[in-house]
Amino acid sequence: MANHTLSVLVENKPGVLSRVAGLFTRRGYNIDSLAVSPTEDPKLSRMTITVDASRFPVEQITKQLDKLVNVIKIRDLEPSNTVSSELALMKVHSEPGERGEIVGLVEIFGGHIVDVTAEHVTIQVTGETDELLRFEELLRPFGLIEMVKTGVVALSRGARTT
Repeated sequence: MANHTLSVLVENKPGVLSRVAGLFTRRGYNIDSLAVSPTEDPKLSRMTITVDASRFPVEQITKQLDKLVNVIKIRDLEPSNTVSSELALMKVHSEPGERGEIVGLVEIFGGHIVDVTAEHVTIQVTGETDELLRFEELLRPFGLIEMVKTGVVALSRGARTT
């Protein structure tokens, strides 16, 4: 899969997210990950969109996005020049004898246990997508019950603006 991360600067107005998502729907593009929030300027929002570019050329996607009136700037982020992260919450079945091993994995991956019950632990972990996938694979044998991720957020490295 050839994932591309697009940083789309848009006006912070009602309906913009719907228009962008509608464009993807109309064109038959799939969004793998989507994160949206206001920027340092409250008049603007940044959409970080991850797409599988092996199915749809990024140039085609960016040309279509650029036609939308509320879109200000689009950048296809270079993986080697990008800082990216996402957050995951994972609920895992936890027998009392297994907790030490789960806690050890959480520590290795820099996560936090945010809730504990008699039979379950809920873990919060942040990192790059591949790191979270490795963590998920290691937790599955314990019984991964539920998982939710925020979606990728990303910025260009250094002084260059995204």
